[in-house]
Amino acid sequence: MSAQAMNPAHDGPDPRAYHLAEGEDHDHAHGDGATQLGFWIYLMSDALIFAALFAVFGVVGTSYAGGPTPHEAFELPLVALNTALLLISSITFGMGMIAMEEGKKGMTQLWLVITFLFGAGFVAVELHEFAGLIAEGATPQRSAFLSAFFTLVGTHGLHVSFGLLWILVMLVQVAIYGIGAENKRRLMCLSMFWHFLDIIWIGVFTFIYLFGVIR
Repeated sequence: MSAQAMNPAHDGPDPRAYHLAEGEDHDHAHGDGATQLGFWIYLMSDALIFAALFAVFGVVGTSYAGGPTPHEAFELPLVALNTALLLISSITFGMGMIAMEEGKKGMTQLWLVITFLFGAGFVAVELHEFAGLIAEGATPQRSAFLSAFFTLVGTHGLHVSFGLLWILVMLVQVAIYGIGAENKRRLMCLSMFWHFLDIIWIGVFTFIYLFGVIR
């Protein structure tokens, strides 16, 4: 038997390498799809929690028990400022995702930092609002309306705080590992989470604050 038959020449592409790369691409795409599906399921379960809180507020939102009404308790200019901070943070996060898709590591980090600052400003203004209400005696124990308000708005604020922590983690991840496939997937999930919080806040601003003041 000739040596060529026993040990064929490798002057062409190795088909095994092709099948290996194809398998890795398939596994990677499958992993991305499974991660995003799982995260969508989480977001839907989170949406159910907020839907329940909105429903509770709808039932007890006019039970003031002699305490302050929304018109007396809320400062719409302050809430409007807070709304602007969160909505702008959604835009800056979108800019970060564009930079990520273009492979610009530095710009991705910069937009994440800007998003973090706007988000932190949102939380700071919300804490200021809570502190002012409590200082005036409008505590959660004062009425069913205030209990439902603090629970709903506070739950959203906790979600934003968790999102800020997640942004910090991703800043470290991007700094160490760059914009690889894993970090892209994580940033995509964080993007969905952040935009989800914006949508919930629009509902809070409209249903809790705006309708409460003009009612």
